Amino acid sequence: MFTGLIQSLGTVAAIAATASGNRILIRPDSGGSMPELGASISVNGCCLTLAAVDGGAFAFDVIPQTLALTTLGTFVVGARVHLEMSATLSTLLGGHLVLGHVDGIATLHAVSTAQGERRFTFDIPIGVEDAIIPQGSITLDGVSLTIAKVHDARNFDVCIIPETLARTTFAEWRIGTKVNLEADYLAKLVAKIVAQKLSRQA
Repeated sequence: MFTGLIQSLGTVAAIAATASGNRILIRPDSGGSMPELGASISVNGCCLTLAAVDGGAFAFDVIPQTLALTTLGTFVVGARVHLEMSATLSTLLGGHLVLGHVDGIATLHAVSTAQGERRFTFDIPIGVEDAIIPQGSITLDGVSLTIAKVHDARNFDVCIIPETLARTTFAEWRIGTKVNLEADYLAKLVAKIVAQKLSRQA
């Protein structure tokens, strides 16, 4: 489990095909304490297991399903990524509860700037429409954000303040950029319960 507060940026140092998918090496920008092997680390919002440490770089084994359902399958050497270590019972919950289970890939459709904020408009992946609600929580590439506006069942906005722009890769995003989206777990749970009750009444 994570909070959606990015602790460090990292750089993809190497990608190698393996019998079970890809081994991806990511070199974190900041030193900090070295996590133990087997630790859960969020990489652009996807929960991965630390398989090895190679010269200060984190090595992750990523299976074909994860490569297909997230943006990790499009990683290239030199790509910049968001990193967060898993939360503990003593972690300050400054963001929201994030599982690191990607619900879909969202595409950036528009960017606008006004009054010191940068507003990003994304599409809504199929299957999570009911969990995308105004002022609700959402995770994009591992970053905990608040939904500023829901246009319809297809698009939503988030507003990014300068501090977030400085600590993430958001400033590099352009129209067409694809990001990992995780809808708020509580919103998904409520939506599922309501859908089940309605189906029983039909």
